[in-house]
Amino acid sequence: MTAYDTELAHGMHVVHDGPRAAPPLLLIHGSGASGGSWAPMVPALAERHHVIRVDLPGCGQSPPARSYGVPVQAGRVAALLDDLGLRDVCAAGHSSGGYVATALAEQRPDLVRSLALISTGPSLDALLPQPLILRVLLGPPFGRFLWALRSDAWIRGGITATTARPVEVPDELVAGVRGITYRAFRAVLRENTAYVVERAVPARLAALDVPVLVISGAADPRWDPSSAHQYDTVPGARVELLPGIGHIPLIEAPGATCDLLLAFAATSADTSSDRS
Repeated sequence: MTAYDTELAHGMHVVHDGPRAAPPLLLIHGSGASGGSWAPMVPALAERHHVIRVDLPGCGQSPPARSYGVPVQAGRVAALLDDLGLRDVCAAGHSSGGYVATALAEQRPDLVRSLALISTGPSLDALLPQPLILRVLLGPPFGRFLWALRSDAWIRGGITATTARPVEVPDELVAGVRGITYRAFRAVLRENTAYVVERAVPARLAALDVPVLVISGAADPRWDPSSAHQYDTVPGARVELLPGIGHIPLIEAPGATCDLLLAFAATSADTSSDRS
């Protein structure tokens, strides 16, 4: 499906799919990625929702920003939703995009109806040793120089290093990753770490009155898969582990991930109606 509308708002490239009158579904990508990471899921999601994908500042087609702090990025997303006149949004975040979605719910509970976190590490102690290709690309002393020399094949290799099965990496995602500067990526990683160190995600969610869905790959090489059960401490949270799936269910198992997300969005909409 081709996006029917794009815009640049609050320093973010924004892509809309699906009917504007449909229930809003906000998709937030993880660090080192772009809105293109959701591409395999968008056609099915847009049949039932007004899908809003953002490229966070410094990622994809969005320009760099002065600050990459998670609360600052959440504030930008909130301002976007205000401009669009949207409320009762189902916000879904992949990996560190889940931090931005959580911060959005913390800042503006009036905007967020429900939260879906996909491969979002709950706490820093759940982080596993990173794949070699990522350590080389990110670490000193050669990371900055190798980053500038990245080919499409290197980018695809970096992405597939975090999957547990052979996948076809969307061209849109490769193009989005190519747009990220080394400086921006390092800054995003620092701020993501600071957010989780300040307070673990399950503790943040437990303080919110919002339905939560957690989807994790049972073979995630970035985060200890068993750490998904840290979210069991969140009242009413639903935790789903996908067998044989790594860190990117969006492209490893888009069908199963779509089914879970659509069912959750529908259920949380019914719950929201009952509360109101």
